[in-house]
Amino acid sequence: MRKNYVAVLDVRSADITAVVGERGVNNTFIIKHKSTCAYDGYAEGELLDVGGFSSALTEVVKSTLFAASRIKTFYVGVPGEFLQLVNADKSVSFNSARRITRNDVESLVSAATPADDEKWRTIRHSCLYYVLSDKRRLIEPVGTVSESLLGKFAFYKCNNAFIGCLMDAFKRFKGVTSVNLIPANQAEAMYLIEPEKRDECAVLFDFGYISSTYSVVCGNGLMYSESFSLGIGHIAALLMNDFDIPYEVALKFLSKVNLNAKEKLSSSEECVFENKTYEFSTIALRDKIREGLDGICETIETCIQSFTAKNTEGKPLFITGEGVNFVRGTAEHISGRLVRSVEVVAPDVPYYDKPQYSSLFSLLHTALCDKNS
Repeated sequence: MRKNYVAVLDVRSADITAVVGERGVNNTFIIKHKSTCAYDGYAEGELLDVGGFSSALTEVVKSTLFAASRIKTFYVGVPGEFLQLVNADKSVSFNSARRITRNDVESLVSAATPADDEKWRTIRHSCLYYVLSDKRRLIEPVGTVSESLLGKFAFYKCNNAFIGCLMDAFKRFKGVTSVNLIPANQAEAMYLIEPEKRDECAVLFDFGYISSTYSVVCGNGLMYSESFSLGIGHIAALLMNDFDIPYEVALKFLSKVNLNAKEKLSSSEECVFENKTYEFSTIALRDKIREGLDGICETIETCIQSFTAKNTEGKPLFITGEGVNFVRGTAEHISGRLVRSVEVVAPDVPYYDKPQYSSLFSLLHTALCDKNS
């Protein structure tokens, strides 16, 4: 295995995916191996089936090691449901103006780092921005001259119970010597949103299967992040209950409906499952899907109102995740419901340029940056 490859594990709320990849030309990626295994997921900050999670993780890791036996380190994305964001400010004043060193920055970070406890452990930090004595705001202060330095930081703490489940699953692989944890929401923000759009602040919504995350991004970090147990799977459950159909049939109907289409009153959608035919009014299906999306939009609105540190009014909502393209017209409906611009973001990678691959390639990007730093 070439030394510039990394192995990444993407833990989503419906499946776990592992990839081994490296950086390609023009900032793309070369994928050596990819494997995915479905499991029950997580909700309300807990794995729904710890045994199923362990089995799914074991399957994809085993497949990865079979394809790339020299892999010793895995980079694992931690979902928002298992993260706690802590923002902290710290400043230092010097006797006189002088050139800022790397040691100055590291001391500031160390002084701002929150203490770990029985439930949460700090796994990563990033800087939103630094402020010099002349009020200049920048991302990298080393080498600049100033009489003081203020840093605004984001610390990402992971739930120890999740770490325990993860490490227990990895114990059976003696060849894996280290597991590095990456906050998935921060990785997505850094990879999917251009730096100039993050300078003031940007808003990102990861629309998942049974869990979604709303984040406010500033500089190289997050100012706010809230995960909630709602996703496209809950809209399928809404159809299942209201139309009295199997869950698999509800998922098929989701993929058939176009929220932007103008059907006749007599239009209907048909689905065959296990030799039985199901048929319902297109308008009735569409109305129920819109109802489910409106519930998710109400939660997004609550997040918008909860964040008061900066004014995000007028900022576009960047949206990604597997829930975006499941129903045609989802982004447009959310835009109309929230009365704001919505932009779908996805990896700029051939064959993988879809929102459902955003977290995977964001983690791959972050892991490669870490490995080469």
